[in-house]
Amino acid sequence: MSRLFGPVRQNGYVVRDIRAAMDHWINVMGVGPWFYIDRVKTDYFRHRGQDAAVEMSIALANAGDLQLELIQQRNDAPSMYKEFLDAGHEGLQHVAFWSTSYQQLYDQSLARGLKVGHEGQIGGKQGRFAYFDSAAHPGSVIEISDISGNKGRFFDHIRRIAADWDGADPIRIVK
Repeated sequence: MSRLFGPVRQNGYVVRDIRAAMDHWINVMGVGPWFYIDRVKTDYFRHRGQDAAVEMSIALANAGDLQLELIQQRNDAPSMYKEFLDAGHEGLQHVAFWSTSYQQLYDQSLARGLKVGHEGQIGGKQGRFAYFDSAAHPGSVIEISDISGNKGRFFDHIRRIAADWDGADPIRIVK
């Protein structure tokens, strides 16, 4: 539990091969099912204040109340994901905190001196997210994510499905 952000709700892994990563989590760790989005459609994506046309695939699953996210960037657009890989890393890149009071948490984070590395929006204003720069300590980038809309309901659905997962249909394509 963070006294500043609340509970860690998601661990985000940046990977070079998302299919291999899902297979590892399914077959070695027994975690699933994975909800896979081949090409995430963002309303906007900005890296260090500049628009960036990031193309990425993501997969989401839960291990109890903790959501796991796998991210594979599909192009060379500037992003913190690309910076992480270019630095020779692969694996845990960020921890995410979810909020239904996103703007307040965002403003408080900036007031504490955190700097936005990249941010964007998926599916409207209630789908905002921001990653704060902490490249000096790989694996500990802070993400905040607005879950007050459809994204929050989708995340809750993933958690509920995972709670009773029997191993069937381990990768579920989200269109």
